[in-house]
Amino acid sequence: MGSLRNYLPLVLFITATTTIAGERIDESMPLGSIKNVTIENLRGEVTVTGTSGDTVSVMGELDDKAQGLTFEKSGSRIIIKVEIPQGNHNGWGNKGSELSIKIPQHVRISFKGVSSDINVSKFTHGTEIQTVSGDINAKDLQQQIELATVSGNIESNNLVGKVRLSSVSGDIHDRNSSGRAHFKTISGSLSSSSSANEISANTVSGDIDLRLADIDELIVSTVSGEFNSQLSLNDNGLLKMSSVSGDLIVDFKNEVQASFDLKTNAGGNIINRLTSAKAKRAKYGPSAKLSFETGKANASVRASTVSGSIEVK
Repeated sequence: MGSLRNYLPLVLFITATTTIAGERIDESMPLGSIKNVTIENLRGEVTVTGTSGDTVSVMGELDDKAQGLTFEKSGSRIIIKVEIPQGNHNGWGNKGSELSIKIPQHVRISFKGVSSDINVSKFTHGTEIQTVSGDINAKDLQQQIELATVSGNIESNNLVGKVRLSSVSGDIHDRNSSGRAHFKTISGSLSSSSSANEISANTVSGDIDLRLADIDELIVSTVSGEFNSQLSLNDNGLLKMSSVSGDLIVDFKNEVQASFDLKTNAGGNIINRLTSAKAKRAKYGPSAKLSFETGKANASVRASTVSGSIEVK
């Protein structure tokens, strides 16, 4: 009889865990004066949508290995967290949680995941997303926006404000962003069609393709990736490009009025399709440089590469 009493708590724990695993969720609470909501989900897919109401709601199905859902107010924020026991973080063969979360659109959102995909839209007061191998799909966000993943892809549309998108090996595809934008990848490719007037883009081996509007400042850095762009450079604007072996190509959509200083260091070509000026090779060594001006020359274009090519047109 004593042995049965010893095993009874373990039996009850296993029974409780089994009844919660894969549980359907349909919970809500009033927002009140809360301005921040944090969300954590290890794996699966989460959709977070801003609404015009004043209620926070969570619907869907939990991870099969989840102990439950934390959904509570804590100080100045609301916490939504799928609780996964230690030792069950390996989700092989497990689809994870599938949740739909609706939050008033004026709340600042923070999300953390590992192999969790995240869809987020319609928030006006800032969004921060971090995941490891999950994909990020974001649209209709405003103010400070930071989206980061390691091996996942980022798809974004209509982001307005201070935008920071980064992925290590995943690709970034941005459409219709505006304000100020910073893009960063290591081996993933980057493409953006943006009306942001200040942009920086950095990659190591990924290619960069930018289709831009009127630019005050564009800073681009790559090692072996290629850079292609179409843009209009504003008066007093600045365009700086650098690479090691990657090609740098800029197609100006306006009658650009700038001073140009272009340089290669180890045999790369400089192609000027704006004026008749030609690059001059160094008397000794493989370097070349080209300096010229167009119009009033009140903007500045600087480009340097070790062995890649530079083309302006």
